[in-house]
Amino acid sequence: MPLRHALLAAMVATIWGFNFVVITWGMHDTPPLLFAAIRFLLVVVPAIAVVPRPEAPWRVVLGVGAFMSLGQFSLLYLAIGAGMPSGIAALVLQAQIVFTIGLSAWRLGETPTRPQVAGVTLGALGLVIVALGRGGDTTVGGLLLTLLAALSWGIGNVISRSSGVKGGLSLVVWGSLAVPLPMLGLALVVDGPSAVVDALVSFDARAAASTLYTVVLATLVGYAIFNSLLARYPSAQVVPFVLIAPIAAAASGWALLGQRLSLGELAGGAVALAGLAVTMAPANRPWRRSRVSAWTPEPSMR
Repeated sequence: MPLRHALLAAMVATIWGFNFVVITWGMHDTPPLLFAAIRFLLVVVPAIAVVPRPEAPWRVVLGVGAFMSLGQFSLLYLAIGAGMPSGIAALVLQAQIVFTIGLSAWRLGETPTRPQVAGVTLGALGLVIVALGRGGDTTVGGLLLTLLAALSWGIGNVISRSSGVKGGLSLVVWGSLAVPLPMLGLALVVDGPSAVVDALVSFDARAAASTLYTVVLATLVGYAIFNSLLARYPSAQVVPFVLIAPIAAAASGWALLGQRLSLGELAGGAVALAGLAVTMAPANRPWRRSRVSAWTPEPSMR
């Protein structure tokens, strides 16, 4: 991967890391699922009129939206709304790297190199250490919700990779059609109509600024770049950069929200991040790429 593309991947990861703090700010008086629904409604409404539909079947476009956006963020927002610390949420979400590389090997025939396997294994070990050494603010429920969000993101990554769509922005915008109405429906079921109405009436400047960041930078800019890189390079070369996000999330959470990590969480985070360095090490053999075609999920994944 050229240096300029590596720098773009690192920039996106930093934007996503700080986004965890922004989400926490925005959900101060807004239920998590409603906040997510507003985010993706604003992704779709202004952009869909000017962004051409991606040259991919609807099952692929909506599949990316269903897994990368709807599934990932409904679960992640619920976890953060339940008190999951920003840094730990960002770190545990990086289990998507393990899921993405494993699913890419299974579904797309992209065989990882030995350094990539070692790096992913080290990253997974770090996540286990985090789970075992979690502090009082990190609940088992929050961990499970975040891991399920990571699985959903990993599936979305593989669908995006298999589509071969070069224009990452078009896939993000049109895939987001699958998000607002189901997310709003979930908000009405989970939080109740009165809570949703009250939150909309009291939607303040802080929530609006948070929404603007998540829409423009974290979604339109971030996922457009990320999906474009996935279309150009094997998944195992792109997704490890996202391990930078927990550093940005933990640092900003400490500086701006006063969040502290336990010794076990810090140790596990260090091990997981070390996996990035191992994963990015030069391989002794070239990457073996197979022909990639559009992926239709198996019935168990639908």
